[in-house]
Amino acid sequence: MSRPPILELPAGARAYRLATRRGEFAVHDTGAGERGTALLVPGFTGSKEDFLGLLEPLARRGFRVVAVDGRGQYETGGPRDETAYAQHELAADVLAQAGALDCGPPHLLGHSLGGLVARAAALHTPAAFASLTLMSSGPGPVSTAQQGRLKMLLGALPVMDMDSIWQAMRELDPPEAADEATPPEVADFLHRRWLANVPEQLVATGRQLIAEPDRTAELATLPLPLHVLSGERDYAWPPALMDDLARRTGARRTVIAGAEHSPNAEQPEETAEALAAAWSAAAPDPHEAPARP
Repeated sequence: MSRPPILELPAGARAYRLATRRGEFAVHDTGAGERGTALLVPGFTGSKEDFLGLLEPLARRGFRVVAVDGRGQYETGGPRDETAYAQHELAADVLAQAGALDCGPPHLLGHSLGGLVARAAALHTPAAFASLTLMSSGPGPVSTAQQGRLKMLLGALPVMDMDSIWQAMRELDPPEAADEATPPEVADFLHRRWLANVPEQLVATGRQLIAEPDRTAELATLPLPLHVLSGERDYAWPPALMDDLARRTGARRTVIAGAEHSPNAEQPEETAEALAAAWSAAAPDPHEAPARP
């Protein structure tokens, strides 16, 4: 899970509920950006707060950024029905969110599980988006070690309360995901966010992470600019898998030095720079003079 470096919205950004044809979703929105709009989709157990470190750097570079809580996540909520969280349902939510922004096709970014959902949305309706960025999201299921951890969670959810599961998960955190220096206010937020998850959403999406098929061949035919971004190390998908994903699809590839599974939170300034460069290349600034031949 991402640990946001800050919890406060930057100046000019606001939190509200985005009304769409598929219901309302809690979002953080930086407001108008002259270089385009980006829609950011969080990962498993995540939320819009995972992208707080990116908001100001991307807004400073001219982009409007809208980070969303998906169905069943944190402040959006959702039904107690696993079928509501099938991947095609979550992808339809993303398409509805993009359409509700009233800005033309946004750049779409999905982190981790959010990358699988974003991929499904883009494959369904490519014209809805200006580009697709997969952040720390691989071509198929997560690593064997993470599959084992997810299976333990899936076994616990029907028989344990959410707080007991939280305490057990903290004891099972891999060393590379642990951070004893987490500020108390962030630790409290992570706990509150976990308790707000809809359990059925966790079950449905956890199963997706275990059984996701490799859709790289489909992705290679997608008529959108693609960007595969990750940290140097990743406990969910080895970076070599993401290297291969980029090679097979012809995607732009970025590796963020000093980052692991959550470059959005671990190295936000460097990540924002890489994203802005990719989005600018995908949709050049109309105010800039064209290069001479």
